Amino acid sequence: MTDYSALFKPAVPLSVCDMKFRSLQTLCSLSFFFVAIHFVVAFSTPLTANADSPNASESASRPNVLFMISDDLNCRLGCYGDPLVKTPNIDRLAARGVRFENAYCQFPLCGPSRNSMLCGLYPDATGILRNAEIFRQSIPQHISLPQAFRLSGYFAARIGKLYHYNVPNSIGTNGHDDPGSWEMEINPAGCDRMIEESDIFTLKKNSFGGTLSWYASPRPDAEHTDGMMAEEAAWVLERCAKRKDRPFFLAVGFFRPHTPYVAPKEYFEPYALDEMPLYDDVEQDRLDLPAPALMSHKREHDLLNDDLRRQAIQAYYASTTFMDAQVGKVLDALDANGLSDNTIVVFTSDHGYHLGQKGLWQKQSLFEESARVPMIIAGPGFDGEGKAAEAPVGLIDLYPTLADLCDVEAPSNLAGQSLSPILNDVSEPGRGYTISQVMRGRSIEQDAFLGYSIRTPQYRLTLWDDGERGIELYDHQADPLEKRNLAYRSDSSDIDPATQTTIDSLAKTLRNQIKEATPKEGRPMVLQTDWAPNLTNP
Repeated sequence: MTDYSALFKPAVPLSVCDMKFRSLQTLCSLSFFFVAIHFVVAFSTPLTANADSPNASESASRPNVLFMISDDLNCRLGCYGDPLVKTPNIDRLAARGVRFENAYCQFPLCGPSRNSMLCGLYPDATGILRNAEIFRQSIPQHISLPQAFRLSGYFAARIGKLYHYNVPNSIGTNGHDDPGSWEMEINPAGCDRMIEESDIFTLKKNSFGGTLSWYASPRPDAEHTDGMMAEEAAWVLERCAKRKDRPFFLAVGFFRPHTPYVAPKEYFEPYALDEMPLYDDVEQDRLDLPAPALMSHKREHDLLNDDLRRQAIQAYYASTTFMDAQVGKVLDALDANGLSDNTIVVFTSDHGYHLGQKGLWQKQSLFEESARVPMIIAGPGFDGEGKAAEAPVGLIDLYPTLADLCDVEAPSNLAGQSLSPILNDVSEPGRGYTISQVMRGRSIEQDAFLGYSIRTPQYRLTLWDDGERGIELYDHQADPLEKRNLAYRSDSSDIDPATQTTIDSLAKTLRNQIKEATPKEGRPMVLQTDWAPNLTNP
């Protein structure tokens, strides 16, 4: 277990924040003592919540699950073909698993995306369209992905962020989490949360989580939240390895590269500022777009100049490589404890991320950069090992896939598909499309409206307010960067008949899917909102 008395040796003279942090070390030590007791109890007490839980021999024969998710991570990774970003550990996972080339979130915002993924339902069925909300406020009877594993006899534990957190303030707390999903939760808070906020550069004073902000830290991996999480994951895996008769579902939710982009300074060094890629065609690239397509733009982004853009991209890349190093430590622990041969490993992100394309930064657009996510699934016996699957899939597919692979009973109303056929034959087409959506405006009950996007192997069609406020169509075979909106109609031209036929066909599929995804009684209401846990200022 982590020795907190030896941790956080300051790299610089103690500041007020340092002293504030060190005053919490005794509390942290006690917290992890009780976590250890909780772990022992969890593994020594028979599961009684479900009378139909499998017996010990049945449980032992089922695979474990290691579910790793990064926060705000796009597909700028080595295994996805990026020439600059260094991600050797995610790359080695891809080499022994199936990499999904066209995987997408269902809502490019942390809270709605994670609730959708962990419920196996579209956002219109969870009712969660904003951050700071949890599905227990809208569909409290639903059984989440980790909860289903618990009820099937698995030990389910969470380290870090799985549901929504207000980052960075909620780091070190349970965030907007679901207690029913886990037997054990571990919530480290490292120097990035407890010491360094006053050192972080930000475009907006005293704002970090929702604003472009970054810092090259002088402190080592082990003192950062994600580094602490990797260490705790190794500790949990060591103990899980001692219980051969009970499988585990361990979820590790890394916070990086979510803003603030804070990482040890050595992770910045491989990325020279003058090599950071900028976009020089932003104005031209926006001419054929409807207004809602660009509404994720934030006012403070207008403060960016080329030097700040390069610094932001450098810091994002550094944070990505730092997070990758922590993934490597968890994978090493899995190997060291002899668990790899019977563990399904998932790595993904909650949504993609803009780094200047079309003048946009961060998330909440329906373009490829914001909606697309990395998704890798590795495990024993997959025939697709080391290959890439081209079929469009969604985060919504992870719940039915893992339930299928582990023989776990899942709710009958899951909206996703099992990816098991694709894991064994990467040429399998799956359902043939995936759906993403986003909200424009503060509240759907007032003046807000929705945009929906369908992604097929060839096309992306986006309808804003069912097409009343704009339509976008991109042909990814000819235009993978979504530079030309084929649905754009200038004053002097009409859409050609073949393109209109494509729009009509895709729109019909999209509307049918929206109708199918929405409960007959309508989108569920969220009963209570806007509670944001804060470790240091509750």
